[in-house]
Amino acid sequence: MIDLNHIDDLARRLSTLVPPGLREGRDELQQNFKSVLQSGLARLDLVTREEFEVQRAVLLRTREKLEKLQQLVADLEAQIDPTPASRQASGSDAEPLAGDDALPRH
Repeated sequence: MIDLNHIDDLARRLSTLVPPGLREGRDELQQNFKSVLQSGLARLDLVTREEFEVQRAVLLRTREKLEKLQQLVADLEAQIDPTPASRQASGSDAEPLAGDDALPRH
């Protein structure tokens, strides 16, 4: 969640930027600044630093697992057919890419 002390501080700073002739309503302006800032920030889809770090760690573990699984699949494929390069070069078992059906064959 957003720290309200930061919003208060920002609202105070904004109210100090108001020209001297309008400073009579400084407290009211400061409250308005605070309300506008709070409502604007509330509309944003923000997370805390802690939530961000948790999700970052989850993503890192997921990537590591994916890399291990990719290596395992590659190893298993190599055990099944130790010469995948020769099979792909002949083109006999190669699967067509999406959209290749519309291409003319020569």
